[in-house]
Amino acid sequence: MTDKTVIWHNPRCSKSRAALELLRENGCEPEIIEYLKTPPTADEIAQTLRLLKISPLQLMRTKELIFKELNLSNDAEYISAMAEHPILIERPIVIRGGQARLGRPPEVVLEILTG
Repeated sequence: MTDKTVIWHNPRCSKSRAALELLRENGCEPEIIEYLKTPPTADEIAQTLRLLKISPLQLMRTKELIFKELNLSNDAEYISAMAEHPILIERPIVIRGGQARLGRPPEVVLEILTG
């Protein structure tokens, strides 16, 4: 594979661990970004949302307490909040070759290897 593959990963998340394992089982060793330790910028989140073709709200973990506390109301606020509080970002996200997939369920990330 010539394209670099990146996974926004949380090792404590079973879905994220499963997605990483699936990538490895299919011959892909991605660059692992533990996004809670190294949060993406607002621009990186916006770019990833374009690749995912979803809205900022669709990428948010709306059941997190901080989400309720922030009382957000628009896309710009959602993106800013995810950059400031990366726990709000749904995971895992795999990015490769101008594509991205949200690994919910984890098997979805395999589409990026063939697509």
